[in-house]
Amino acid sequence: MKTILLRSSWQTINIGDIAHTPGMLALLQRYLPETEVILWASSVDNGVAEMLEQAFPKLKRIVTGDIESGEVQKAFAESNFFLHGSGPSVLAEAHMNAWREQTQKPYGVYGVTVGAVSESLHLLLSGADFVYCRDTISLEVGRVAGVTCPIVEFAPDATFACPLRDDISALMYLSLVGLRPGQFLCAIPRLRYTPYHKLGKSNWSAEWIAKVEATNAETKERDHAKMRGVIIRWVRETGCKVLACPEMTYEIPIAKELLIDPLPDDVRSKVVWRDTYWRPDEAASVYAQAHSLLSFEMHSPILAAVVGTPAFYLRQPTDTSKGQMWRDIGLADWIFEIDETESDTIAERLLEIRRNEAGADAKVHNAMALVRERQQQTMAVVRQSVYGKGAK
Repeated sequence: MKTILLRSSWQTINIGDIAHTPGMLALLQRYLPETEVILWASSVDNGVAEMLEQAFPKLKRIVTGDIESGEVQKAFAESNFFLHGSGPSVLAEAHMNAWREQTQKPYGVYGVTVGAVSESLHLLLSGADFVYCRDTISLEVGRVAGVTCPIVEFAPDATFACPLRDDISALMYLSLVGLRPGQFLCAIPRLRYTPYHKLGKSNWSAEWIAKVEATNAETKERDHAKMRGVIIRWVRETGCKVLACPEMTYEIPIAKELLIDPLPDDVRSKVVWRDTYWRPDEAASVYAQAHSLLSFEMHSPILAAVVGTPAFYLRQPTDTSKGQMWRDIGLADWIFEIDETESDTIAERLLEIRRNEAGADAKVHNAMALVRERQQQTMAVVRQSVYGKGAK
């Protein structure tokens, strides 16, 4: 029996980062069912470890710590293949390099964005069995950098395979706050730069913190005024409600500050504020009951698409190229560059979905069919890398 060491689970203050891991575990369970998996996690607190162990009882174990830790070294010895999971970059470059140098065993990367290729990263990517980027802009970055890995191709973010649901919690919550299935819009805020320095998650310089603060202060009202404009038209023209909810913990208070408090009274009364954080299982089950979703974040639209709900991504120019994946899977009409788009343009397209729900559902279905086809193709390559060229 082969064992894969999956490097994933970057943080738990972001439901998207949580969802990467169950998505990848689900793909491995489906396409390499006889394979054991050890998860090397950065963070699985806040009930995430228990959630993963319950959802994936065949998960061999979860290890944490740095390269020198005994449990990581034991995982190195037991594992046959190192798989770097989805993320905004090759986050565990040093860990993957340690695997390469210490074990000389094969490794691969699945579903990342690549923004720049340093000399050390070039060497590491070129030595991989495969490098799957989650957007085609990253593929071009790799091509221009001259990465010589034999397989540098597109594979959707592993979150597209996240199977987690918590229907009981979701339905109880919706009943409690008076939201009817199919009759509400989810709206998710975001600042141009995530304020990690306020979340205990950064070692940023004073100069960078000043830039982050200044940029966020300058743009937060401008960005969210556009989302509020969509919300106003949605409520007034459909009579339906809105759920302002978070993808990251810090977005709970800014949803109230930037989306709800400035609204006119007649609209504000129709907007529910999700004032607690959640995990991706409950979030996905809520998104499944929503009419549609409007988000400055990328992974809530992915979770929505997985459960068949139309989702718009409002992209801020400070974000990575990950939004390109919406175009890559046929949803170019549902991504909006926020500096180049007025709220009425977004609202009109959202109201078109309301008028033609069957067409929107078909659009989501076709996008997910493309995703699943690509997952099948790419996981066949993962299987061959783990078991050899003759593996089926």
